[in-house]
Amino acid sequence: MPARLIDSKTSQNASYANSIAIPITTVDTPTLIAQQTLDLSEGTEDLTHVVFSGVVAIQLPLLPVATTITIFIARGLTSSDLYVFSAAQSLDLSLVGPQLISFSGSDFNAPISADQAYSVFIQASALGTIRVGPESYIFTAYSD
Repeated sequence: MPARLIDSKTSQNASYANSIAIPITTVDTPTLIAQQTLDLSEGTEDLTHVVFSGVVAIQLPLLPVATTITIFIARGLTSSDLYVFSAAQSLDLSLVGPQLISFSGSDFNAPISADQAYSVFIQASALGTIRVGPESYIFTAYSD
């Protein structure tokens, strides 16, 4: 039996390159950058999964230093909720412009709920790192 679509939502913080300038103000601390709530109530227990993907553009600090960006996806509303995905990328010190970080992943056996939240957090290892856009995230739920 093919998987059936349950719900899908998008969060778009910035549609264009260099359309925002949001500094990451803490080091090695997850900062919320997107949230969506999906209705998984029509899913089948133990056979529901959420697929997600996103893109975020980051600019190195004015005085470039080695910087690692980590993206976390939490099932819930806070950084202390269960992380279902993470990806880390070291920024290229030789690039003076924005650097795109893209990711995709999934949360298998998502709990059946009418209001299951997913949150995207970003963490930087250096102060002065700036989110510059574009930023876009999509969450889609399927069930067997």
